[in-house]
Amino acid sequence: MPKRVTTTEETTTGRNTKFRDNFTGSNMSRAQFVKQIKDGAYPKYHVRKINGVNTPVSNPDSARNNNLN
Repeated sequence: MPKRVTTTEETTTGRNTKFRDNFTGSNMSRAQFVKQIKDGAYPKYHVRKINGVNTPVSNPDSARNNNLN
């Protein structure tokens, strides 16, 4: 099974900025993905504030298929 969400763009410092939902084909900015997570559309992900920026992260578990990279 393919990953649900993949990172499609990141900054030179490694912050993920663009994402693709591989099931629906939609592309999202970080802000859009954060909003979708908060609205409950992606239950295997949550939002952390890292260096003052809301950042999408996968929920900790033993699966590697849902990790953002």
